[in-house]
Amino acid sequence: MFETLKLLPADPILGLSMAYAKDTNPAKVDLGVGVYKNDEGQTPIMAAVAEAEKQRITRETTKAYTPPAGYPGANEAVTRLIYGEGHVAVLANRVRTIQTPGGCGALRVAAELIQRAKPGASIWVSTPTWANHIPLLGSAGLSLKEYPYYDYTSHSINLEAMLATLKTIPRGDLVLLHACCHNPSGADLSRAQWDQVADVLQERGVIPFVDMAYQGFGEGLDEDTYGLRLLASRLPEVVIATSFSKNFGLYRERAGSLSLVLADAAQADATNSQLLSVTRGLYSMPPAHGAALVDIILHSPELTALWQRELTSMRERIAGLRVDLVAALNGLQQQRDFSFIAQERGMFSFLGLNVEQVQKLRSEYSIYMTDNSRISVAGLRAQNIDYVARAVVAVL
Repeated sequence: MFETLKLLPADPILGLSMAYAKDTNPAKVDLGVGVYKNDEGQTPIMAAVAEAEKQRITRETTKAYTPPAGYPGANEAVTRLIYGEGHVAVLANRVRTIQTPGGCGALRVAAELIQRAKPGASIWVSTPTWANHIPLLGSAGLSLKEYPYYDYTSHSINLEAMLATLKTIPRGDLVLLHACCHNPSGADLSRAQWDQVADVLQERGVIPFVDMAYQGFGEGLDEDTYGLRLLASRLPEVVIATSFSKNFGLYRERAGSLSLVLADAAQADATNSQLLSVTRGLYSMPPAHGAALVDIILHSPELTALWQRELTSMRERIAGLRVDLVAALNGLQQQRDFSFIAQERGMFSFLGLNVEQVQKLRSEYSIYMTDNSRISVAGLRAQNIDYVARAVVAVL
């Protein structure tokens, strides 16, 4: 049977990481993988997480399966983190939240649920979007379409084109939106722009599917949920996938959640029963450890405060790296203004380089980024910003 399968090329981002690992240049810089790193180039365990793990060791008395939806306490805490206190949809008992194997698991489970409810449903994704959205959603059988989002020339959101396309989307289709820290562009909708998007989706009867992988990395934990909470307050149905890989640093624990806003409590119960049937057929029960840590942290005022301080420090560090990179790039040349990098949010930005320039950076300077010149700003360090800036200017 398996002799029919052909060798596939390496995943573009994972392939970059492998090439970087083999590179012997001591000046090498990895700007490909979207993982937070400190100024020593490490992805540390957050202090709040380390303390929660100590508590978990003393509290855990069994390795029996978790409930199908995961820890009830964690789901309650995550719902509060997503929607805030007193959200109208939560108060109306229209929200159901379950734990999933990371944000990827949430995306795929949601896709399978949508396929069960409406086979072959169309979901519209931004141009560009995170590359893994395509297989995660498409492999479930959904029909993928695109709406304009990022203007590579102006390094900003093409809101006019985006809204024009959204106004043509048929009732009942879904639109995938990034809650904050758009991956891969870093260009986020303003509050006024979110208001306009919500108006169109409500008028058209389109269902928002919100991916929130970076809550807390944009402007703040509550600020980053503005669009999501707005949509959940105005529309009858909203799908929300969240990840704790970045804001809790739980990358390898695969901790995430899927939250659904439904038309009423009865529909929420019916949909939740279908949702748990979907997860039963995919992975049966969710993993426990990462979700348990989130549960412990969010139910401890002391650990919550510590976690929020650490997350603020991470967010501010990335914002500072953006400012420093702009200063370095603009200070070395005048032919191109890189100020847009400091105006964007989260881990990613496009440098606006072509494939030949990107490959030259890789071959001559051991600086690794995807061929579309998307960089992970978190891969920069105070010690290498000048080196990166000089290399970029050299290939312009």
